[in-house]
Amino acid sequence: MHIHFARLSLFLLSLCLTASPLVAQSQPAQKPFEPQVGQQGKDVIWVPTPLELVNKMLDMAKVTANDYVMDLGSGDGRTVIAAAKRGARATGIEYNPDMVALSNANAAKEGVAGKATFAKADIFESDYSQATVITMYLLPSLNLKLRPILLDLKPGTRIVSHAFTMGEWNADETTNVEARTAYLWIVPAKVAGRWQLGAGELTLTQDFQMLSGTLKTGANSVAITNGKLQGDRLTFTAGNAEYSGRVSGTAMEGTVKGSSSGNWKASRL
Repeated sequence: MHIHFARLSLFLLSLCLTASPLVAQSQPAQKPFEPQVGQQGKDVIWVPTPLELVNKMLDMAKVTANDYVMDLGSGDGRTVIAAAKRGARATGIEYNPDMVALSNANAAKEGVAGKATFAKADIFESDYSQATVITMYLLPSLNLKLRPILLDLKPGTRIVSHAFTMGEWNADETTNVEARTAYLWIVPAKVAGRWQLGAGELTLTQDFQMLSGTLKTGANSVAITNGKLQGDRLTFTAGNAEYSGRVSGTAMEGTVKGSSSGNWKASRL
């Protein structure tokens, strides 16, 4: 009885071993990852930006080979790849590892793997300090959450968004491509406060890139009008004088046109 049982066990085992390769061979090959429009991500669903608009956004930001572009929520990598094709160094921040792998493969196919890189990371935990251009297609609530981070970037950093704004921070430029809107902001320098300008005192109030305030010389005080920043460049009018210049840390200097044309300098008080 024991012998017959042992023989039966060996026979069944041999059948299993013989069938195993057949079972393994019958398993279908795993399909490569294909993103689906509307698929759920960490903070947003995936909806790709049309390539025509991608290129328009890069045009708005005046992307060149001297730029470092970072795309937030980079999806299939199309914006990063388009920037790399212009010679720029570009990085995509994407939370989905399958999208990261797909993006790397797409960059290799397009011949820009050396300039286009992708990181599996959270957009709220990433470092953007080296970027000269930020691109994104996020929800308004995410834009607002990112806004303080973006405003702390180096003055002159260009930010381009597909479809959604930054709340009270008005865009410096807006354009439309086939019923889709893109917005451009240029990070302004921080100039709010008191400045010593020659024998006078310049007091500036800043609302993002817009400026107001007063220029006081002795007992005379005039209101600042038409004040605006574009990165580290500023312009404003005080009385009949038109000032233009550049901010560098705690100093400003430039030229003035009007009743007393010439150069001007100011230092932060």
